[in-house]
Amino acid sequence: MKLVVQRVTNASVKVDNSTVGEIDEGLMALVGFGQNDTTREADFLARKLIKLRIFADENGRMNKSVKDISGKLLLVPQFTLYGKVKKNRPSFHKALNPDDASNLFDYFVEKCGEEIPVETGEFGAYMEVSLLNNGPVTILLEKDFSEDD
Repeated sequence: MKLVVQRVTNASVKVDNSTVGEIDEGLMALVGFGQNDTTREADFLARKLIKLRIFADENGRMNKSVKDISGKLLLVPQFTLYGKVKKNRPSFHKALNPDDASNLFDYFVEKCGEEIPVETGEFGAYMEVSLLNNGPVTILLEKDFSEDD
């Protein structure tokens, strides 16, 4: 499972010119699932995302989490995070199949939503994503427990 996390001042997702998800200060994360991913990876990265301390404290140091600042999450499903580019055209054979990825995305949204408010993009849709990256701060989080064995 991979997340591309950006600290944002605001972010939104549109589908067919209609806004389906929108946040002010918080984190926007592109979320991708690989063939081996299960709820175990989703649980791990949900906890990691919520606790990620990349917001400034009173001394200007990155020491606060999105939960600490009462921020929100915008989670956007993104299978292309598993694109492998050997030549000029990416291959997505390492991405989780769409049905299982959709279910795992819903599970991940639910887990994150237990801690803080969550908005989302629309799985399988063509989306227009807008954001104002604050910093800029962009962090890559990934976990594959099958590689730990």
